[in-house]
Amino acid sequence: MLGKEYGKVDTAGRFKFPSAYKKQLIAVIEQGFVIRKSIFEECLELYPRAEFENEKNATIAKLNPYNRTDRLLIRKISEGNLVELDSSDRILIPADQKKAAQIEKDIVMNARGNVIEIWDEKAYRTSVEQPDVDYADMLEKRLGNTQS
Repeated sequence: MLGKEYGKVDTAGRFKFPSAYKKQLIAVIEQGFVIRKSIFEECLELYPRAEFENEKNATIAKLNPYNRTDRLLIRKISEGNLVELDSSDRILIPADQKKAAQIEKDIVMNARGNVIEIWDEKAYRTSVEQPDVDYADMLEKRLGNTQS
């Protein structure tokens, strides 16, 4: 998926799913989505259902359900709520997830590969628009020494 979109969450916790994303996901919309709190960021993650299941199953396959730490990870990785577009192309954010991600009204939706991050707009700016972060330097350090 591609794109960064802006939206608003209404008092019921719903937001309009952007038409740009809908066009990209038309083949999987009927299956629904899974929304969960990000493990790494202060945002929510919206997965097409099949993508969530594939990622969850691949990760769980690497863990040992008889290991206490792995069981905690399995539980955390499996957290998520099934959501779907309503007749007005809105998605309802579960109240506990909305609260966990501190989403108020204005949101930013950022496509990151097969997942859409849903951020409170203020939190997104704080996370991404850090003046002391040099993204070019970060990329050079991470990828600059790759060989073709």
